[in-house]
Amino acid sequence: VTIIGRRREPLERAVALGAAAGFEVADVTDAEAVARAFSDAVLMRGPVSLLVANAGGVETGLFAKAEAEQFRRMFELNVLGVVHAVKAVLPGMQEVDHGRIIAMASTAGLRGYRYVSAYTAAKHAVIGLVRSLALETAGSGITVNAVCPGYTQTTLVIDSVAVTAAKAGRTSDEVLADMLADKPLGRLIQPSEVADTVLWLCGNGASAITGQAIAVAGGEVM
Repeated sequence: VTIIGRRREPLERAVALGAAAGFEVADVTDAEAVARAFSDAVLMRGPVSLLVANAGGVETGLFAKAEAEQFRRMFELNVLGVVHAVKAVLPGMQEVDHGRIIAMASTAGLRGYRYVSAYTAAKHAVIGLVRSLALETAGSGITVNAVCPGYTQTTLVIDSVAVTAAKAGRTSDEVLADMLADKPLGRLIQPSEVADTVLWLCGNGASAITGQAIAVAGGEVM
């Protein structure tokens, strides 16, 4: 396993803890940096058979106050970040007629949410990309899928709750309760639950699963 990120220190810690065999430093919005990172990883650790495009981010706010640049940032990170990574691995997968490509989308790619219009538009685009790639690679031994978590207990969500609470003059617990009020499961999704779904899609047992957007959201999306 090779992990890629913008900051060297957390990558080094992850490798030291045994979470990966190695790492490369790159910003996924930089196509040339991503291509170099994958090229170096292949030289060091061999061909890429599994890609999990997990980089992403969100910016919140009313659509009426959102500048076009916010939409560009969300698409650069959430959509083109996936595009650059797939471009780097797909030729090698096509040479051997085997591979698994998994893009981390969101339930925001399956429905609408208030105050995150740019993020929602970008995640819808990721799912559209996955569906097109799945058709182009069907029958080749390569599968392409999206995983769509609901609100998950990650730093991204916890920090977003804190920012929203500060802006609204409320407690984080109050904001979180509102976020989960219409969620059938009534709690945040755990990262391990998302990871298990990704792991399944990587296996031989999922060889007939392609072009899907799989919600890990406790019944929020049906």
